[in-house]
Formats: sequence, structure tokens, C-alpha cells
Amino acid sequence: MSEINKALSEAFSDMANGLIGGSFKRKARIGLTLIGSEHGNDELIRAAALAARTGRVEPVLIGDADAGSLEQPFELHKVETMNDGHLLMEKMLDSGELDGCVAMHYGFPLGVSTVGKVVTPATGREMIIATTTGTADTLRPAAMVKNAISGIAMAKASGIEQPTVGILNVDNAAQVERSLRQLIEGGYDVRFTESARADGGALMRGNDLLQGVPDVMVTDSLTGNLMMKVFSSFTTGGSYEASGMGYGPGLGEGQERLVGIISRASGAPVVAGAMELMADCAGGDVIAQYKAELAAAKKAGLDDILAGLAPKTDSAPKEAVSAPAETVTDADIGGIDILDIEDAKEACWKAGIFAKTGMGCTGPIVMIAGESKDKAAAVLKEAGFI
Repeated sequence: MSEINKALSEAFSDMANGLIGGSFKRKARIGLTLIGSEHGNDELIRAAALAARTGRVEPVLIGDADAGSLEQPFELHKVETMNDGHLLMEKMLDSGELDGCVAMHYGFPLGVSTVGKVVTPATGREMIIATTTGTADTLRPAAMVKNAISGIAMAKASGIEQPTVGILNVDNAAQVERSLRQLIEGGYDVRFTESARADGGALMRGNDLLQGVPDVMVTDSLTGNLMMKVFSSFTTGGSYEASGMGYGPGLGEGQERLVGIISRASGAPVVAGAMELMADCAGGDVIAQYKAELAAAKKAGLDDILAGLAPKTDSAPKEAVSAPAETVTDADIGGIDILDIEDAKEACWKAGIFAKTGMGCTGPIVMIAGESKDKAAAVLKEAGFI
């Protein structure tokens, strides 16, 4: 009878954990490495306690702290150095002792980049920033295309079935939009959102960042890293990250361990949020979701699209092109990358259309006469500039 009672007790305990967490699943065992924080171990242990209160996370500490004095003691694995902590973390992830881990100073290989999540100040919406650390590719436009795939995978793994995507209006954004639209034509599902500004479009402005317009904001990792720091610590002066869910898990080809990143400045609320995010990612199997998204993108022609983004190696001298007779330029065409703007102008010249270059409020533009706009747009589209 005692064995039956024990089995019933365990079953009811599992059900209770599942009800608290929102599903009939056990708590996610999420590791937290303790060495390296600018705020000390006490801040990180406080974060673990905050995460544990949700009922969805079972914190596992890896570091040099003494957890014996905590009101709610956690499992602790003592190590002396950060490197030892990372080695133990990897071993525990590989053995299945951990479902995921949150770490500082963890290095991912080239091709892996982290996908973070913030709470936007204007509306309180959660927004995924893809990506925030690491490098998906050595070429920025290729990296941003890959970042979009990682962001979509993260969104789906964390419960957003049909995530909307926006591209931050940085250098190469127009190339990235064209590439993603090519993927759409090939059958890959990318659902672009529209900017909140009156002129709309998939290229996102600062206003869209503050409002959290897309579910997934695509950018390069250096800009994404800056955005994470601003969003998380703009109310504190920068020394303490107080809002958000950290820099997120590393995603990329060959990445099999679920490791999320925080910074030395991350405070307890952010660290707790990062642990909860890792629990979501573990529950949604973000690694498998990423593999599925990547396979779908490759089927839609990803490899050829990325190859087309590589710099041209043709060393032949560039043909000199003379401008046609000047006309009044009372119309413009946008969506052209800043690095291509002069070539786009000369493509119009070759077609006998007078054009000038300029910078509109949404980025680079080619300026032409209104009556030539349709013809110029056709020329630029044929040449691959828009």
C-alpha cells in the first residue's frame, strides 16, 4: 500500500507542477552559472528565487556560492572558475540533467547567434530581437537573413504560432527584405508586419522599436546588442539591467545545447526572465524548431539566396555611364540599399532616365521625374535593386 501511496503522491505533485506552469509538464531544470556578475552572487541567487516562484523553473546553481542559508535552498554544484562552470554546464546539458542554462561570458562558434527578448516601453509588448550576440555569418546581409529564421524559430517555440517580422532600418536592410521576399516566393512562410508610421512597409523605424510593432525585429547582432542594453537599463543609468529576458539562446547550424546569455550588468529581474525564457524554449524545443525552420528555408532556396548576397569579385573595369539630360526630379523610389544606390542611379541612366540619389526619411532613394517613375521602377527591379 505504501508504494501505491508514494506513486499517487508523485503523480499529484507532477500534476500540481503542471497546473502552476500552465501545462501538464514538469518544471524545467534551468542552470544558472554564478561567476562573473558585476552585482555578485546574492543578486543571482535572488534571481533564481524569483524564477522559482513562477512554478515553471527548477533552478540549478553552478558556481562558488553557499546556498545553505537561503530560505528556499537550490541545488548547487560548486566550481572554482568560470571555465569549470561552463564545462560542467555543458556536461549536465548533454546528459539531460539540465533542460537549459543561463550563463555569462559563454562563447558560441561562428554561425551561432543569440535571440533575445525585451519588453517595449511604449506598449509593454514583448518583442524578440534577432539577434543580440554572436555572429550568424561574416557578411551582414547574410547574417540578418539567418537571424530572421532564428527569430521566427524562437517565436514559435515560445508560443507565437504565426509571428510577424520586421527589419530594423539599418545598412543592408533593403537587401535583407528582398532576400526574405525571395524566400517567400520559394514557399517559406515569413509574415511581414507594417511599420506604425504612415508610410508603412516592412522596414522598422525607432518608433516601431519603442512600440514593439513586430513579434520579431531582425537586425545585425551588434545593433541588437545595443538595443538590448538600452531597453533593459534605460531607467537605471546603464549599470543595472532591470527589464527584459536577457540576450537569449544561441541558435545556428550545429548548436545542440540550449544556452541563454545574460551580461555582467544583468540584474535579478532580467536573470529571472532569462531563466523563464529558457524554460519556454526548452518546453517548445527551440533547437528542433530552428532545425525545422532552417530546413524549410533551404527548401525555399536559402543557399542560393545567400550566395547571391556575397560581394561580386569581377575585377573588370566599370563601364563609364553618362547622365541623360537633366529633368525635374519630383518623384522617388526607395527600398534600395545604401551600398547599391550609385549603381541603381547609373542603371537608370543606362535606360535613358535621368536620376539623382538622395536620402529620404526611410533611407536611400533614387529621385526621378514623375512621368519616368514606372519605367525606372521596372529597370531597378530587373537589375535586382528593388
